[in-house]
Formats: sequence, structure tokens, C-alpha cells
Amino acid sequence: MNDKVQLIVGLGNPGAQYDRTRHNAGADLVSALASLCHAEMRHESRFHGQYAKANWQGQTLHLLIPTTFMNLSGQAVQALCSFYKVPPEAVLVVHDELDIPPGQARFKKGGGHGGHNGLKDIISRFGGNREFHRLRIGIGHPGHAGMVAGFVLTKAPQAEQQLIEQASDAALSALPLALSGDWSKAMNQLHAFKP
Repeated sequence: MNDKVQLIVGLGNPGAQYDRTRHNAGADLVSALASLCHAEMRHESRFHGQYAKANWQGQTLHLLIPTTFMNLSGQAVQALCSFYKVPPEAVLVVHDELDIPPGQARFKKGGGHGGHNGLKDIISRFGGNREFHRLRIGIGHPGHAGMVAGFVLTKAPQAEQQLIEQASDAALSALPLALSGDWSKAMNQLHAFKP
């Protein structure tokens, strides 16, 4: 099994009205990573998203931000994985996470979708395979299930947004360890981060 990450996907919704909203935390991180790699994300219609091939820390990576809506994220992931023969185990999906407070981020391998529509669609398009890596950016929970949809589609207050950005920066600094295959060290470094 090839566990080495070849594709990093940042989940979000397209369009200016969703820019910098909580649900776009994954897309924001992949944009930041593209900048670090001096890679330009360009629209690639066959992959239904913004795409760049990047070289970072001596490793070639595919970077993808789907331009479908969140609940169709798997369409973009499946298209790129089919084209470049990337197995699910070599995919890292970066997404917002309600169950983690702002200022924290967590690596995880496998598991369910936890109600996240982007993950739900990716698992479905992978034929039920859940064994891809995740990088979960904490956005906190509004406190009531009925408030979640509005909460994730709005911008966080500035103090919270700063915490989300600090956690994203911490994730980017732990990413080279993860990409080298040292997941436990990457997890220890990231999970110990305090904003």
C-alpha cells in the first residue's frame, strides 16, 4: 500500500460569497500551501477545480481545490485520482471540523464523515473506501445542530479567524513530517500546538 501522500485536497465552496468562511478552511490552507511552494493554482476543468503540481520539500504533490459545491467534492477528487492513478491512501483531505475548537488542528487517517458533506461525497466516490488521510482544521461548534449550516457558511469573528489561521500555520509546519511518512511525529507536533 502506498501511504505516501501524492494529492492534497482543500475543501470549500466556490464563489466570492463563501470566501474566507469557516467551511472554506481547507481550501484556504491549500491556497497557502500553493503560495509556499510558489505554485500557481489554475482552473482545470477536467478536475472540476483549481489545480497545481507543486514541488515541496523535494516531493512532487498534486494540489486541488474543488470548484464544485462542498457536497460534490468527490467529483473533483475522483477525476484527479483516476487521471494520475492516485490511490485513496495517498490522498490528504484538508477540511473544517466542528468538533475541534478554533486554534487546533488534527491529523487523522480513515474514519467516517461525521456529517461533513465533502467527506461524505469523497467516501462515496471512493466506493466506500475511508482510508485516506485527513487534516482537520478546528472551527468550533455553534452549540446546536440546527445552527450548523448557517455557522459554517459565515465568516468567523476576527479573534476566532486568527485562531483558525494560527492552527493552519501550525499544520503547515507539521506537514513536511507527515509527507515524509512520519505521521506519529507530525501528529505529536501538531496536536501539542497551543495558540
